[in-house]
Amino acid sequence: MVRPDLDSTMMKQASSMVPTPGKATILALGHAFPQQLVMQDYVVDGFMRNTKCDDPELKEKLTRLCKTTTVKTRYVVMSEEILKNYPELAEEGLPTMKQRLEIANKAVTQMAAEASLACVQSWGGGGLSSITHLVYVSSSEARFPGGDLHLARALGLSPDVRRVMLAFTGCSGGVAGLRVAKGLAESRPGARVLLATSETTIVGFRPPSPDRPYDLVGVALFGDGAGAAVVGADPTPLERPLFELHAALQRFLPDTDETIVGRLTEEGIKFQLGRELPHLIEANVEDFCKKLMKEREDDGGQGTMTYDDMFWAVHPGGPAILTKMEGRLGLDAGKLRASRSALRDFGNASSNTIVYVLENMVEETRKRNEAPAAEGRDDCEWGLILAFGPGITFEGILARNLQARARIN
Repeated sequence: MVRPDLDSTMMKQASSMVPTPGKATILALGHAFPQQLVMQDYVVDGFMRNTKCDDPELKEKLTRLCKTTTVKTRYVVMSEEILKNYPELAEEGLPTMKQRLEIANKAVTQMAAEASLACVQSWGGGGLSSITHLVYVSSSEARFPGGDLHLARALGLSPDVRRVMLAFTGCSGGVAGLRVAKGLAESRPGARVLLATSETTIVGFRPPSPDRPYDLVGVALFGDGAGAAVVGADPTPLERPLFELHAALQRFLPDTDETIVGRLTEEGIKFQLGRELPHLIEANVEDFCKKLMKEREDDGGQGTMTYDDMFWAVHPGGPAILTKMEGRLGLDAGKLRASRSALRDFGNASSNTIVYVLENMVEETRKRNEAPAAEGRDDCEWGLILAFGPGITFEGILARNLQARARIN
């Protein structure tokens, strides 16, 4: 029995939470990046030089955008060698989709394979031969057969592996992939699902133009890379579950399909982001979150959760979206620290970024668990994993942090 006069910070155990039987859990995470590391301070000069643009107004606008994104570093596939071999990518109006896909298709498979291998290596439940399902997410390639088959071959997965590909889901793709992986993992005892996401901005690289101000947002904000997760229910003693994927929800906002637009053209993919995007997310996010939180009550959860009682793993589409969410939900600034750190270090890497956010949360939890009991803070057991993409589509998962330090009641 715990003495009532003990300080609450001392009433902790370092034990992990017990996963709910039959519920899917994230068993491992992994990532990979291309070799080109871009420092944000050098983006403007490098981009203007590579595209042979000397427009002072465009340079000033890009400089301003690079500062407001809060990004410090990013990784990109684009390199001087690629521009040397494909100089037409930096020319206005040339048909270059064939060249872009030659680069992108190869790059996304390579990055996805590297992230998957890193993930499986950190997983205690088995090797690639134990993977029963593959979910592959990318908005950066177009080919037939799809990238899911190319990735399965690159990894040497069984020909019987059951594959799903999610294409052109944009920034919501990572959480959409987790939602699909959850359903597959819970559909068959012993299923182990490999989720891989991979993205490159090569398909949208082009010279700046006063007629396309949206292009500069991409130059200042987006990055390349890959992410991976192994998902399965009822972990074995050798597996170390990180997050329980308790309930999932998807919703689209009517009449918003022109807010995030990407069109395949002979010159690559052309994106357009509406200025109203942060405001639309702000106006609709609370109702979406409340519906997800209600899933816990419907499953017999005890007590009412407040926003501050929860962790928040949010895809950092941009600093304005995170700031609008904080204001609407009244979140403490520290609640979105993992998201802001991912944005700072990797930019908006589309579907991959939620993996980097979850990895940041795992590392934060580890550090707190290693701290002395009197100094460490409790992690929140329950929380939301959120992302927003074309549609506008909201993807959300009510989750449990299974590595959180348990409290003694």
